[in-house]
Amino acid sequence: MEQQTRRNPILSIFITVFIDMLGVGIIIPIFAPLIVQNDLGIVPAHFSKEERQVIYGFLAATFSIFQFFGAPILGALADRHGRKRVLNFTLVGTFLGYLLFASAVHMKILLLVFLARAIPGFTGGNISIALAALADLSDDKSKAKNFGLIGMAFGLGFILGPSIGGILSKYDYSYPLLFTAFLAFINIILVYVQFPETFKPKTVRPISLMAGFHNIAKAFSYTNMRVILLVLFLFAFGFTFFTQFFSVFMINKFNATTQQIGYIFGFSGVCMVLTQGGLTRALSGRVLPEQILRFTIIGLGIALLLTLLPTTLYGLFAVQPFIAMFQGLTQPNITSIVSSLGTSENQGEILGIQASVQSLAFAIPPILAGLISTIDYRLPVVAGSLSLLIGWLIFIFFFKPQYHIVKETVI
Repeated sequence: MEQQTRRNPILSIFITVFIDMLGVGIIIPIFAPLIVQNDLGIVPAHFSKEERQVIYGFLAATFSIFQFFGAPILGALADRHGRKRVLNFTLVGTFLGYLLFASAVHMKILLLVFLARAIPGFTGGNISIALAALADLSDDKSKAKNFGLIGMAFGLGFILGPSIGGILSKYDYSYPLLFTAFLAFINIILVYVQFPETFKPKTVRPISLMAGFHNIAKAFSYTNMRVILLVLFLFAFGFTFFTQFFSVFMINKFNATTQQIGYIFGFSGVCMVLTQGGLTRALSGRVLPEQILRFTIIGLGIALLLTLLPTTLYGLFAVQPFIAMFQGLTQPNITSIVSSLGTSENQGEILGIQASVQSLAFAIPPILAGLISTIDYRLPVVAGSLSLLIGWLIFIFFFKPQYHIVKETVI
């Protein structure tokens, strides 16, 4: 009992997310080159560049497609059995997925790569469970600040992860994946030893493989959640167009190496940490989330378009601070609003709905981007910016903040 009281639960959540995102960051520099470049043997040599980009789009979507089905199940289990046990289960799936990914790269089996992304996708509710735990520990005033702290963990992971991945890939493309599996294993141990249970189950929600579709329907049955969840969808939809194909963009325009891709993403992580650790926390409690979003969503859309302007790879460094700042302010404030629409008893359900909306938004753009990039490699960036513009317009004209009033419409 004495050991339990010594634990800092928010610090434990921070460390868990940091290690998880460090692993995600490590594979960023190698993910697109594995498929798009024709000298690695994963995709047969006779496939054209355009065909490889389409394959990459489907592969990038695989994780989110399976997460769409798995995340709401994990959310229900977290409300039934608590956060800690479910979080450990998700980390085991992540560990197995990266081991399988490394094996697929070593054996050069494309179908095995798809399976390696599907398994951690279905079990990969790590961040959603951590956010639910954080919501358990936060009130309305501290939510944006605490979610910003998680964003800082994201950023720290992206500072170190891409650089490590780029360096390790110089020796063998399976090394970053093996190292990420090792990190997931360390995370399993740390969660078991240090992560405190933040929630005592009070309700039992049904578990269904179709829960993701039910969550999408439920998202629009809650009258005061419709607009913000639609904005969340368009935000995630647009930013995913950019993030999933930014590496492909750099390869096509600048012939970027894995090391250069890693440095670009690592620098973006530095900017994200400065935003989340400084600006987001400074504004929390002083400026309402809806006031911040009036400027950051449109700002992000404009910043994405600015990536089309540089004529050298290093010119992208000048754009990254704006992308990181606007994204770093938008994400935690949208999450804060969504979380505040629920009560302490249904945070798992509310965040499960959010996870389903985001998973759907993550799953569609890579497939579309793979297709439209065969016309012009810059189109995914333009499509992402357009989605953010539409989301901003909907937010400006239709969002009316209402906290703690989850009203369901009878359909």
